[in-house]
Amino acid sequence: MGQTNQLRRVMCVEDDADIRMILEFSLGTVGGYEMCLCPGGRSALQQAPQFRPDLVLLDVMMPDLSGPETLAAMRQMECMQGVPVVFMTAKAMPDELEALLEHGATGLIVKPFDPMTLPRDILPYWEHGRGVQHVPD
Repeated sequence: MGQTNQLRRVMCVEDDADIRMILEFSLGTVGGYEMCLCPGGRSALQQAPQFRPDLVLLDVMMPDLSGPETLAAMRQMECMQGVPVVFMTAKAMPDELEALLEHGATGLIVKPFDPMTLPRDILPYWEHGRGVQHVPD
């Protein structure tokens, strides 16, 4: 498994088309990352082996598979071992955030996020999460 020392490929799993468009602008145009935009968990699981993301931004509430269900399935995939996954959620209640991290996510980004700072906001999650299933506080 050839891990690079640079964050290049970001997979974004988000069912809201408007948010996908903002993510593409933020991370693709502003951040210069190679993007894979998925409208749901099933799509992400199908595309992960070919795209081989360096980092995954994963919406929590989606109609096909929830974020936690998608993450659990990703953790079973050989190609996704050690890939940091960051949940995106509009729910910012501390107890809910704690429960999400217990699923093995590297971190959380609360929506709405700032599209201009997101490309650098995700870097610490990538740096801390490489090869680590969960980073405790």
